[in-house]
Amino acid sequence: MISEKITVGAGTAYPLNGLLTLPDDCAGPVPAVVMVHGSGPSNMDEKIMKLTPFKDLAEGLAKRGVASLRYDKRTFVYKRQLAKTLPTVKEETIDDALLAVTLLKADPRIDKDRIFLLGHSMGAMLAPRIDAEGADVRGLVMMAGTPYRLEEVIVNQLNRFDNKSLLGLIAKLENKIYVKKFDGLYQMSDEEAKQKRFAGSLSLYYFKEMGQKSATDYLLESRKPVLIMQAEKDTQVLADDDFKLFQEQLAGRENTVFRLYPGLNHLFVEAITDSIMKATKEYGVERHIGDNVIADIAAFVLEQ
Repeated sequence: MISEKITVGAGTAYPLNGLLTLPDDCAGPVPAVVMVHGSGPSNMDEKIMKLTPFKDLAEGLAKRGVASLRYDKRTFVYKRQLAKTLPTVKEETIDDALLAVTLLKADPRIDKDRIFLLGHSMGAMLAPRIDAEGADVRGLVMMAGTPYRLEEVIVNQLNRFDNKSLLGLIAKLENKIYVKKFDGLYQMSDEEAKQKRFAGSLSLYYFKEMGQKSATDYLLESRKPVLIMQAEKDTQVLADDDFKLFQEQLAGRENTVFRLYPGLNHLFVEAITDSIMKATKEYGVERHIGDNVIADIAAFVLEQ
């Protein structure tokens, strides 16, 4: 395995540090994936407490002949600057993913006709849009994605908190506030949505712009191969809800593979808890993504 430091967006206002990880035997052009983060600021490993899913995936895929490019998320490096501009997902995620794909396509060691987007969580939701907006990759790997729109995801997740605890009561209160804020979202003008704050540095336009089309909408407009992966013990994106809905909405779509992984959590490592309220415990113990998950991704990429 070979890892090289690269810069995504060199020469732009937001250059990002990254790593290109290549198989040891890279004599000819090899297939590759570009990794797209979930929500929130995150480094190139998508580090969440003791877990580093993108690092696990990069190293495991390299051992199986697949290169990868991962990089710091723009909001991780430029959080203060972006807070002043109220970015949409285009500025937050999509533009950098497009630059990363372009970077790979120019590398002679990479098979430019076999580049894939690998998105996790919100990155999985955005992967079909990134492809449609210019990435033009060979296929998609969607890990812990959802067919719901982002505002629906937030409300659904807050509804799962146990209101017997202080944290649960706070979540229920937030839920009522957010439901009210989202009411009539798609009837608002763009300017009105931009003027209304959601929380922190986000406006309601962030949700309105992203929610014009769902991941399913984009997938149904494409014939490209897609691998949709779901962890059975995920408490944020549910196997019996989000994953099932994907299966229903995409029934009959060609080149669509579904994989469910028993016992794994949202980051595709062995689950410790069964509650969305215990994230500190769930992500505070070091574990790594198993060979079965990585092998399925590599097989999907290599067979295209």
